[in-house]
Amino acid sequence: MSGIWQGGGASGLAFAIGSSNAKAARPGDATVASAPAAVVPSRVIPPYQDWILPKLKELRDRRNIDDPSARCLLVGVPRITNEPLPIKIIQTKDEITFLYETFHAFRVIPTDGRKHPDDIDPSFLGDSVARWEGDTLVVDVIGFNDKTWIGAGGATLHSDALHVTERYRRVDYDTITYEVTIDDPKVFTKTWSPAPTFLSLRPGERLHEYECIENNEDIVRFEQLLKNESLFRRQP
Repeated sequence: MSGIWQGGGASGLAFAIGSSNAKAARPGDATVASAPAAVVPSRVIPPYQDWILPKLKELRDRRNIDDPSARCLLVGVPRITNEPLPIKIIQTKDEITFLYETFHAFRVIPTDGRKHPDDIDPSFLGDSVARWEGDTLVVDVIGFNDKTWIGAGGATLHSDALHVTERYRRVDYDTITYEVTIDDPKVFTKTWSPAPTFLSLRPGERLHEYECIENNEDIVRFEQLLKNESLFRRQP
């Protein structure tokens, strides 16, 4: 799996290299053929518990101004894989490393059979361990804090009980399919999965420096808007 890959499926590739170039690079891919640069991915309905629905409505009414990533906080899993920026994967015998251009993030994931440690500190990306099931890399992720948004399948909020299972499979030279299963007994009524997506190989690409906080005018704008919520809040 080693190489530099483009996350975000069809929309991520179109964002990175333009719609026409994406279609030329993947002429047989129906999702890319129909993807403009700002395509909105298909969504399932996350099975949220009733108690959290008012909080979700509040987020929508505030037009998602509370998205933590707008304040340069590290995005979590699976959202970071769906960001439209390059990911470098380094596969060795006993571990696999993901280097993300987004937010300077990285994950060093053991594949040697070890379990999660007993003393996990809650974090934005959680704690990951992996195993191989044939040619599929299965990553088990727990130990999250509750400060990120899921960013897949139309879901946002979660708790510190979030449990994500990722499945990566290289189906051809240029493609890794990416499937996710999400469980959070504090927030969802059942385990569920957003629509599958994929990573595209980017030969010759390299990771660039990504500094979110520099010149981030969103923070200033948000603080000004919050002084008068009538400017952005949805009307009933």
